Amino acid sequence: MSEDAMVTQTAAQRREQAKVEYDAFLAQCPSRALLDRISDKWVVLVLCALGGEGGRTEGTPAAGPAPLRYSELARRLAGVSQKMLTQTLRSLERDGLVTRDVTPTVPVTVAYALTDLGLSLREVAQGLRVWAQANMGEVLTNRDAYDARTS
Repeated sequence: MSEDAMVTQTAAQRREQAKVEYDAFLAQCPSRALLDRISDKWVVLVLCALGGEGGRTEGTPAAGPAPLRYSELARRLAGVSQKMLTQTLRSLERDGLVTRDVTPTVPVTVAYALTDLGLSLREVAQGLRVWAQANMGEVLTNRDAYDARTS
C-alpha cells in the first residue's frame, strides 16, 4: 500500500486492516494480552454468572443473561476476593464486555450486564466451564497416574 493511501485511511479502515494482521503466535501481537485476560478463571466465571448460570439448583434451566449487582456476583463466585472481583469487572468494562450501571439510591446500587461483545464471549466461556466440570474426574485420574509414575 502506498504512503498516500495509508495517510488517507480512516481510523476504522486502519482497525479493519489491523484485524487481518493480528496473529497471537507473534510475541508483540496485542491479542496475546486479550487472551491472557479472557483465559482467567474469574473472567470465565463472571461471564457465565452474568449469562444466567450459577446460583440455581441442579436441573433448573439457566435464567438467561441478566444484570447482577456486585453483591450478587460476589455471592455466586465463591472464593473471589473483593479486590479480584473489582479488578475483573473493571477490566471487562474497559474491554467493552460488560456495562456498569449506577443507580443513585441509598446506598448506591451498581449492576453489571453483558454487552453484545460479552455475550459472544460468554458462549466460549460457558463451553470451557462445562468442559472443565465434565472432564475433571478424568483429569484427576490422569494426574494421580502421572504422579505415581514419576514419584
